[in-house]
Amino acid sequence: MANSRKAAVGFIFITLLIDTIGFGLIIPVFPHLIQQLVHGTLSQASIWSGWLTFAYAVMQFVCAPIIGNLSDKYGRRPVLLLSLLAFGLDYILLSFAPTIWWLFAGRIIAGITGASFTTAAAYIADISTNENRAQNFGTVGAAFGLGFIIGPAIGGLLGEFNPRMPFMVAAGLTLLNFAYGYFVLPESLSKENRRPFSWSRANPLGSLMQLKTYQGVGGLIIALVFVYIAAHSVQSTWTFINIAKFNWSEGLIGASLAIVGLLIAVVQGGLIRFINPWLGNERSIYMGLGLYALGLFLFAFATQSWMMFVFLVPYCLGGIAGPALQAVITEHVPANEQGELQGALTSLMSVTMIVGPLLMNNLFSWFTAKSAPIHFPGAPFLAGGIFMLISAAIAAQSMKRDAFVNRGRKD
Repeated sequence: MANSRKAAVGFIFITLLIDTIGFGLIIPVFPHLIQQLVHGTLSQASIWSGWLTFAYAVMQFVCAPIIGNLSDKYGRRPVLLLSLLAFGLDYILLSFAPTIWWLFAGRIIAGITGASFTTAAAYIADISTNENRAQNFGTVGAAFGLGFIIGPAIGGLLGEFNPRMPFMVAAGLTLLNFAYGYFVLPESLSKENRRPFSWSRANPLGSLMQLKTYQGVGGLIIALVFVYIAAHSVQSTWTFINIAKFNWSEGLIGASLAIVGLLIAVVQGGLIRFINPWLGNERSIYMGLGLYALGLFLFAFATQSWMMFVFLVPYCLGGIAGPALQAVITEHVPANEQGELQGALTSLMSVTMIVGPLLMNNLFSWFTAKSAPIHFPGAPFLAGGIFMLISAAIAAQSMKRDAFVNRGRKD
């Protein structure tokens, strides 16, 4: 049984790795592609980028709980494969986009079926025990990190020749990933742990309301909301800010994201396996959120290009918080509701994707426009650091009130 679970973790790792490489390929070229399509400035392109993420997030908010509930009824494998196929078709559409509205169409399609990470998280929950749950969620993070080493680095190089070429390569890799999953990926959810599909539990508001039924994790879920919003200070504006402040090229953007991926892989694929058992989940959450905040504050006030690379170290070390938060939350949910939980959390993340990019991209646009009272491109990073500190305070209060024990520590 143990060997079977290790093999299953390996399968999902490879699937997510290829998926993330495809996603990472397109990031370095997105700002300049949007600029070309809207014939505007970088500041204007940032606002369009926020609205593109908004379109994706709204559709994911509506559809993620449906996908999560379908995976609880039919299993993880078919849902994951459908998601990969849709992403491949989305990248093909984006590669030939003649106008900005084609980008919106592609993002809407991806939002409707974009359940690869949601279903993968439920997959990991299916095959994990309480003892290795945080470590296995760290493996998901490691796949994400390695994908971001390879994807943006290649995407940055390809983008300097043709800003549409990374989309074509991403489409090919994602469809290859679909083929890999079709022939190799096993099902993780046993038939006895499946449950009937329920529309009342699959609608987005019902899915969010379902989070209230999970005892003892309400405060941590609120803390997670602030983490998700804060993360968009980097996810939504990293390329825009560094182009504005330091005139980075697509290649340098790709290199920086590759380093982010390397650090994430080291932290979540290696260090977390030692840090989490030693600190325990609670202290990992506190330390991780503190490091996230420190990294964001340093980003905000960096004055030289090289500083952004150095300050990635404390920011990426903050990655020990995410798996610990997920581990604590999933421990309190029955096996036959893990898909529903992950669907609800994805819906919650989609709500923050509606708010986060619009907030952060508009902050960047406001503080980089010609009419700005102060020229401060790093404003989104400063806001993100404040949100991380708020998240840490809420998590601390929640765990104190609900008397969580430090399950992971070995004295």
